Amino acid sequence: MEWLPPSFVFQLPEWIAPRLEKIPPFPTDTERMQFVIDLARENVARRTGGPFAAAVFDFSGAFISAGVNLVVPEQNSVLHAEIVALLFAHQRVKSYSLDALGCDLYSSCDPCAMCLGATFWSGVRRLLCGAPREAATEAGFDEGPVFPQSYQYLQDRGVTVVRRLCEPQAREVFRLYRQLDGEIYNGHPPLHPPDSPQ
Repeated sequence: MEWLPPSFVFQLPEWIAPRLEKIPPFPTDTERMQFVIDLARENVARRTGGPFAAAVFDFSGAFISAGVNLVVPEQNSVLHAEIVALLFAHQRVKSYSLDALGCDLYSSCDPCAMCLGATFWSGVRRLLCGAPREAATEAGFDEGPVFPQSYQYLQDRGVTVVRRLCEPQAREVFRLYRQLDGEIYNGHPPLHPPDSPQ
């Protein structure tokens, strides 16, 4: 296998660019979360990725960036919605830390282990989540080693965590994904309890 060129490019779905050109002001957390959930729903309905979306807003509520799950279309396990949104946010503000702008990360679902770590390293001041982790696991996704202590770790270091914001609407995206037979793209098969049939 040949070594790839020293660059990496991924492509957002074509439908998302018009949605992000003129973002109206969203004065409340609820409105921002509903915007994120709408992106997740459209990503599912258009079959352009998994049932997750995320967005970054600054302290004033101004839109910075957004991302949707691109794992399957880009064949890349790390392109979760939060990672995509944070990559674009860092690029836009030209800084490895989003702390100076007092940025908040809105995620349509509790982040997986990878995205929770990225949330901490990004420097956001708040993490706001829609559907609980259970909605993702019930749909078949393995969210990795995330524990109550994981959220406490963030809060102890100054990151405010708000969960279950617009939960019913966020859960509905997973129902739609199941109805459309969306692909479950965990890198490993699920673990079975010791006495369960394989």
